[in-house]
Amino acid sequence: MVVATEEIWPNDAGFDTDYEKNDPVELMVKGEIPRYAAGVLYRTGPLGYKARTDDGKIWAAKHWFDGFSCVHRFQIDFPDVHGPPKVQYRSRRTVDEYLEMVRKTGKLDSTSFAPKCDPCESFFKKVMSIFVTLPSDHNIGVTLSINMPGSGRLSTAEKPAINGHTNGIESLHARTDSSEIKTIDPETLEPRGVATQHTLHPDLTGPFSAAHARSDPTTGDMYNFNLDFGYKSMYRVFRVSASTGETEILAAFPGMPAYIHSLFLTENYVILCVWNSHITWSGISLKYNKNVVDCIAPFDPNSKATWYVVDRRNTKGLVATYQSDPFFCFHTINAWEQPSASDPNKTDIITELSMFENLDVIKRFYYDNLISSIATPEYAGTKRLSCLPMHAQFRLPSVDAGIPTNTPMPAELVFQADKMISLELPTINPAYLTRPHRYTYGCTDRLKSSFMDGIAKFDNATKTSIFWEEEGHTPGEAIFIADPGGKEEDDGVLLTVVLDGFVEKSYLLVLRARDLTEVGRAEMQGPMSFGFHGAYKRSGKRYEGDV
Repeated sequence: MVVATEEIWPNDAGFDTDYEKNDPVELMVKGEIPRYAAGVLYRTGPLGYKARTDDGKIWAAKHWFDGFSCVHRFQIDFPDVHGPPKVQYRSRRTVDEYLEMVRKTGKLDSTSFAPKCDPCESFFKKVMSIFVTLPSDHNIGVTLSINMPGSGRLSTAEKPAINGHTNGIESLHARTDSSEIKTIDPETLEPRGVATQHTLHPDLTGPFSAAHARSDPTTGDMYNFNLDFGYKSMYRVFRVSASTGETEILAAFPGMPAYIHSLFLTENYVILCVWNSHITWSGISLKYNKNVVDCIAPFDPNSKATWYVVDRRNTKGLVATYQSDPFFCFHTINAWEQPSASDPNKTDIITELSMFENLDVIKRFYYDNLISSIATPEYAGTKRLSCLPMHAQFRLPSVDAGIPTNTPMPAELVFQADKMISLELPTINPAYLTRPHRYTYGCTDRLKSSFMDGIAKFDNATKTSIFWEEEGHTPGEAIFIADPGGKEEDDGVLLTVVLDGFVEKSYLLVLRARDLTEVGRAEMQGPMSFGFHGAYKRSGKRYEGDV
């Protein structure tokens, strides 16, 4: 049972900060870091949300998703084969032109996630803007991809030399929930240009896509969708080959347009769930409102979520559709196939995700609801309960039964965990992608802070969680690094960046995945901004005596 016992931990420094290090600085390491964790960890997210304009005023974004995008880089090395670890940190905002526009004009004439604080425009001007192409703000920085398939088509910039510093990282790209992709220098973190999915394939002309593409754990092929608005909005599910860089459209089908942050992948299928964040006016509202939040229809408890299953092996296209009770989701976790419970000759799909009961969580991420010094946030106490995630699984039965795709089958809710043991920003051991797994790791919100308040490990077998938490310390997404010599699913460590809200400094925390005990940390000299997601590339070096 959920009980609202909200405390307020200090967290303002994680949102309103200018702490940026363009050149590498060495961090103070305490405790141990296993040698197999040597490599590069990237983090992305907003670095501050306020800017002083040329006329002396303060411009501020309203929503966490609209802060000034930044990339952070942690490099973990062991210079001496038997010596201690060395951790270096650097960071850089990647929105130079965006910031320049704000400083010069005091506003943004571009699409954002939430309503902007610009002065009200006239109705005539808004209506006229529907009939012109919206400029892009290029504030792209939700997820990161290392050596993304097809990246050679997105930029003509020279690839960096592969050496001990880049760790075999040839390219780095940032994405958001649009079709735009930003190229980032993997060493200096400078922005190198922006392209769209249309560069990958001429049919990928729509403005929406998933920030979280999915990759085949064996081939490295990348899967995503492109959504084109219109009277019949069209979803195109596509694959980018890791070996050739070529892009193939696997299926194209009309559907209700929606804001969709992620999708599912199994051994043989791509699953796109159009959950209940529907875009109004067939997408025309996006041109009128110039932000995503105002374009999402109010949550309708009588509507349905629709699941589309696309074959990715045998060119069969869309093979099945399902419907379930309505919900909202940011992050899928995993999906896998298993023999059907009703007919062992058929195949069921199990999908796993962090789901929400409605759309309240989107507005919960306005800065006025996140910053601990705000006296009366809109989403506090019992009202915040609707903003908490629920760890859940759905079953899509008999996906290969040959039921016509215009006849949706029922998707079955397998389980839905209590909010107090559930998590967001989920991650798993990547070796278990597309197959059954037991453990999921992520950030908790148990109402002890105005933001995240711990790290959880959820056990699918026992439906229980264990936690790491420390009062006043706010963690970000955890990245699982597997022990190459490990035999169990949870043999490895988690890397997460934590803000100590009392001293307003952050640290890279290393947790043992088995029991969430601290192994070591690398301390920073300032507050790293709260971010969204990360990407990790293991070092190519081999180290003896790994701990």
